[in-house]
This record gives sequence, structure tokens and C-alpha cells, in this order.
Amino acid sequence: MSTVDYFERKLDDKRRLTIPSELRDEFSSGVVLTRGFGNYLHLYPQNVWDNEVEPELVGNILDERVADVNVRFRRGKTSASLDIKQGRVTIEQHLLDFAGIDRDLVAVRAGAYWRVMSPDAPD
Repeated sequence: MSTVDYFERKLDDKRRLTIPSELRDEFSSGVVLTRGFGNYLHLYPQNVWDNEVEPELVGNILDERVADVNVRFRRGKTSASLDIKQGRVTIEQHLLDFAGIDRDLVAVRAGAYWRVMSPDAPD
């Protein structure tokens, strides 16, 4: 069985992203979308966000680096359940604007999460 590490999609008119059927179990705990480090989005399964990302966002309250990372990932963060029937999740317009995504997008696995970007974005 091969692993899906890349997919391309078109958003529908309601800004919904259809997750490939091979990946839907991965997102059964829910979906978290955040801004990425660059002009792209991060797409996390809810359990990865809760168990791997949240613990890394905790740190010294006076550490500016910790604060900056918290602002980066929490600003505009959305959480949702995956539409089980169709495997869709809605991407908020402000996140699409941040990443420069109009309707077409590509998603690439980056370890335990996905980078979601415009097809025209640099690698």
C-alpha cells in the first residue's frame, strides 16, 4: 500500500477542500488549519495538533521567540470536523488570502502535517 504524500485539488464554491479518501482516517480526529512559516498553510490532524504542536507552544511567558511562534500559529487558526460523507473541510477566506490561494491548491506532506499552498508558490 502506497502512502499519499502529495495531492492537488480545486476548492469548491464554498471554499471546501476535499481530502483524498486514502487520507480521511488520518483526519478522523478533526482538522486544524493555521498560517505556516511562509506564504502557505499548515494542515494538521487534530490529534497531531493536540499531542505534538500544543506542547511545543508552551514555554517561558517572557520568551519572545515562544510568543512569536504562538502568534504565528494561533492567528487565524481554525479547527473543524471533517465532513465524513464527502471528506471535506472549509478553509476560511483569510487563510486563503494569506497563502495566496485562489481556487487551485497543492498539499505536500511535511512529516506529521501538510503544507497547503498555491500551485504557483515557490518550493
